[in-house]
Parts: sequence; C-alpha cells; structure tokens
Amino acid sequence: MSDFQRFRGTDRYLTSSGLESAVNCALALERPLLVRGEPGTGKTMLAESIAAGLSLKLIHWPVKSTTRAQDGLYVYDTVARLYDSRFGDGDVRDIKHYIRLGALGEAFAAPSRLVLLIDEIDKADLEFPNDLLHELDRMRFHISETKEEVVAKERPIVIITSNAEKELPDAFLRRCVFHFIEFPDRELMARIVRVHHPTLETKLLERALQSFYALRDTNGLRKKPSTSELIDWIAALRRAGLGSKDLDAGMPFLGVLLKREQDLLAVAERTAGGRGLG
Repeated sequence: MSDFQRFRGTDRYLTSSGLESAVNCALALERPLLVRGEPGTGKTMLAESIAAGLSLKLIHWPVKSTTRAQDGLYVYDTVARLYDSRFGDGDVRDIKHYIRLGALGEAFAAPSRLVLLIDEIDKADLEFPNDLLHELDRMRFHISETKEEVVAKERPIVIITSNAEKELPDAFLRRCVFHFIEFPDRELMARIVRVHHPTLETKLLERALQSFYALRDTNGLRKKPSTSELIDWIAALRRAGLGSKDLDAGMPFLGVLLKREQDLLAVAERTAGGRGLG
C-alpha cells in the first residue's frame, strides 16, 4: 500500500484507525467503500473529507426512493428536443445536445480521478444496488441513442453510505469494502466538539457530554440525538450564556437534540419520575 495516497483524516474530520484502514484498503483494492452507521456519525462527511484530504473533486449523488440506476448514468431529454423542434432554432438532429450525464456518468467522463459519493443507497428500490454492479465493475457504459461508450480514464473513488434501512444484496456486498462507523465514545466526541468549539470551557464540555450521553441512553427514543445535534446544542447554550451549573437543573433547548414528539414526551416522563438525565 505504498504506491497510493493514504487517507489520514483532516483537521475538520477526526477518524479512528479502523476507519482509516478501511478507506485505505478500498483505495488499494480500487473497490467501492460501503459505510454504514446511524444518522449523524459522519458518513457523508467522510466522502467530503476524503476529497479534501486527497485534493480531489467530489460528486455527490443523493439517492431517493424514486432514483433509478439509469439516472446516475445519463438521461435523454426528449422534452427539450421536442420543444426545440417546435420553437427553437437549434439543430435537433444532433442528439448529443440532449444527453444529460448523471452523477455516475460525470464521474466516468471526468478527465481525472475524483470522489463519487452515492449517498443513502438503501433509500432506493431493492434492485437499485444490483443495477449498479455492471457499470461499477467495468467503469464504462453505453449511450444507446448516440452509439457512444463512456469509459473512465481513471477509476473514481466510490463511497457508498447506508443507514441500514434495508438489506443490500449479497452480490453487491461482495464487491465492496465494508466499514461500520460506531457512534463516537465520550473521548472522541470531546475531540470532535473541540474542532467546532475550540474555546469551549472544559466544565461546560464535560457537563454537556454527560447530559448528552444520558439522553441517548433514555429508553424508547425513536431518534437518538447525533453528533451534529450535540454541536448545535452546545452552540445554543453558549449563545444563551449558559454554563455547566445551568445544566444541573435540566436540559434547555431540547428541541435542538430531539426531533420527534414521542421522544420529547419520553424524556419529560422520565424527568417527571425523578430519575433525571445525569
């Protein structure tokens, strides 16, 4: 693994040795890196950090429930061609003008290596991952309307994220390097918070982390607060001029941390029962 650039995180994205190893293994094998973890563990930011750390362009392909693999390759804009044939003055005989490359198509057609993020792949139809296999393996695709083939000059670094909402096909998993991002422990979380709040006083940091992890341990939460929500919550505390002692009486601005009514009710019930949150 000495003949390629190694990823070691960035100043804004702190990594673990396991995550760095998974990224560098995917780089060496030239395989897609499939990253799973609960929302807020930095899966999307990982791709952004790999691009920044290796000084490469990033193409972001956010997957939706209606996304098709074909959308990532190219789309033939028949509507625009029909409009131009009636009202435009362009040459509608040249179909190339109406071919729109998708994120995957742009990555293959790029003149140099880049990072392609296929974000939240498990949101799409169950057949979506399998439909990508052929193109990801061959790094080329055919445009039937123009009889052209787009071939990648350099294999892009492909990062695929999943929230584990659906099981992915075995054939797809076999072609990926896999890494599960564990939720940060308190020590790593303190370092992450320091990146975003470098002047935060130590007592407030320690008390905020205590309350945050106690909140995450509350039974019955449908959506546990994530790293980004903790960072926002601390920002709210600081802007309100609150310190560590203010958290002894409770947790203000819970709406920054909890985003579901059921979760707010669960925390209120626990607090009313005298059990507190740390």
